[in-house]
Amino acid sequence: MNRISYLSDLLSSVFARDEQQQQIEQQGSLAELCDALLSQSGEMSGNRLARGLLSRFAAADSEEQLAFFRLLAERFDINAEHAVRAAQRYSKERNAENLAILMSSVEPRRQELLRRLNRVPGATNELVQMRALLLEVCKEYPEMLRIDVDFQHLFRSWFSRGFLVLREIDWHTPANILEKIIAYEAVHEISSWTALRSRLEPDDRRCFAFFHPAMLDEPLIFVEVALTQASPVTVKGILETRRKVVARQDATMAVFYSISNCQKGLAGVSFGNFLIKQVAKELSRQLPGLTTFRTLSPVPGLMRWVNERVEQAVDTSVAPDEAQIRFREALLTAQRISTQESVVLSETDSEQLQYLVAHYMHEEKRKDHLPLDPVARFHLGNGASLDHILPAADVFRKGLSQSAGVMVSYLYDLDKVEDNHEAYANEQAVIMSSEVRALLSKPKWSRKRA
Repeated sequence: MNRISYLSDLLSSVFARDEQQQQIEQQGSLAELCDALLSQSGEMSGNRLARGLLSRFAAADSEEQLAFFRLLAERFDINAEHAVRAAQRYSKERNAENLAILMSSVEPRRQELLRRLNRVPGATNELVQMRALLLEVCKEYPEMLRIDVDFQHLFRSWFSRGFLVLREIDWHTPANILEKIIAYEAVHEISSWTALRSRLEPDDRRCFAFFHPAMLDEPLIFVEVALTQASPVTVKGILETRRKVVARQDATMAVFYSISNCQKGLAGVSFGNFLIKQVAKELSRQLPGLTTFRTLSPVPGLMRWVNERVEQAVDTSVAPDEAQIRFREALLTAQRISTQESVVLSETDSEQLQYLVAHYMHEEKRKDHLPLDPVARFHLGNGASLDHILPAADVFRKGLSQSAGVMVSYLYDLDKVEDNHEAYANEQAVIMSSEVRALLSKPKWSRKRA
């Protein structure tokens, strides 16, 4: 064979493979695309396959997407028998070669597939959206949760703190991001651009968000802050657009009144603990006059717990003691208030609600001995302490239905957050002020007369 014919055959072979790959991209099944991507060593051709697979998934209907997840779960899972043999080999001879084989055997092939998908521009956001769909699928098909183990493993690396960028959001931030702040607000709805402006433009308002370099136009989580001179007792006072604005140099307190996770596909990947602490440091740098950092937080699980407790069967064969009677009174008071259109609390109503929330926060735990309330787990885990319980702090319909209008304030004492965090992490300790702890004593409100 002469040199020219050899070169011609070589080029024909290359073009034939390229045509075959294009045919797979255009007409191949999702399984064929996955196989081709995993077998591809070239970066450009691999990226083209990855883009084709992501586009195919995005355009697929729910049945096709479910079939793709089944493919990941079954075809690209680990070989358990191979993993067992590799573990046995390593237990007998612990050298680098056997360790590499063991590590390779216990990593599902779908992890490498997801890594290769993530190489193309824009893929990170698409994979986050893919996981959001997966989480919905898992509700009906729990066997798919093993795929989510891989997503979580990869996302916790890709979205580690070292990659996150803190950006201040103000009224001059690009409109496409401001639109997402409106859409993603999860605690206190932003009903209009005017309402958004009142939260961003005044001298006594701040907003900060974490972004990822691969998702520059997509906030991951954001926090809204009110600069005040005193502890707020209602969220209405914070959200009031015609309030008296506090000059920044006169503010002594920063109140975190809304924290919103933006990406459903990043559930379980924690950013908030980093966000709160970094924002506190940034505000301290900008405004040295700030001395106190606290929250005005919802108690979103309260009424769900109250309703479950009220519905529990009462043992009528045993006469309830005074504490049990008063506890049930407090439960019924919360139920009554949660359904009202307008709220005017008596002194007894307030006492009952404060006692009930203190009990709920301190005594009601999950199987892992952590607080039942998700917001409590978040702030206590960050090293905050439960400082105040505030009846009638949120009398909007959502606040009433979720927590009978009660809000709480967590205190971030920057000198104590590390110790508080350690006590919570190691002992599941609910750190609270003496004011809240006093509420846990035997109920003292006057019994209502029949």
